[in-house]
Amino acid sequence: MGKGKLAKFADMAAYPHVFEYPYSMVDNVPFEMKGQWGARFFRNDRPIVLELGCGRGEYTTGLARLYPEKNFIGVDIKGARMWTGATEALREGLSNVAFLRTNIELIDRFFAPDEVSEIWLTFSDPQMKKVKKRLTSTYFMERYRRFLSDNGRIHLKTDSNFLFTYTSYMVEKNRLPLEFSTTDLYHSVLAEHPDTEEALILGIQTYYEQQWLDRGLNIRYMRFLLPREGRLEEPEVEIEMDEYRSYNRSKRSGSTTSK
Repeated sequence: MGKGKLAKFADMAAYPHVFEYPYSMVDNVPFEMKGQWGARFFRNDRPIVLELGCGRGEYTTGLARLYPEKNFIGVDIKGARMWTGATEALREGLSNVAFLRTNIELIDRFFAPDEVSEIWLTFSDPQMKKVKKRLTSTYFMERYRRFLSDNGRIHLKTDSNFLFTYTSYMVEKNRLPLEFSTTDLYHSVLAEHPDTEEALILGIQTYYEQQWLDRGLNIRYMRFLLPREGRLEEPEVEIEMDEYRSYNRSKRSGSTTSK
């Protein structure tokens, strides 16, 4: 039987590399690590990479193993899931890994300007009916700009055709530099060259990704840059909604398209 939630939360509270600031605490408790992640926690000036919505932390820990010369922080509000990656990092002695348990809507309160170089969005909820909640919406992109370096890199890896299409329109509408895009990652040019650096990174698979691959769903991936200057605009398009339900996601509507 797996470890219970209460025991996991107790572990997390004692882990030196886990910082917990749920929504109810943020207004009342200043975050002392803002602008000081490198100096006070990682104790180096290496690039910092975030995984937003890290779930079990497979990407956070996987990237940390591949890139000991970078620092990685997994962010999520669900501590019981995060416990898996946080425990692995502790057991393996991964000194370039930290976890932040908080609401992603508040992410800009935890990092100073230019403190982060890259962001990974791995299998985010597509939020088909709520534009502001999509992690690639202007609402979030403006927040990323407050701490992401100029032309910082954003990675999106998703099973959702809706989120991928929406983000593609977002990139096109705002003329964001697009570095790579594919609607079928494991049959793309990267898959044909399995020994390249990029293929090794994209080969990290989350628990849920493995489930979706088993169901025959394509995995989509894109990588683009986010310049600091310029007004961001939402794309005004109708997008076909995902037909399937998976892991607490549903249309919650009889509609077939959404903006």
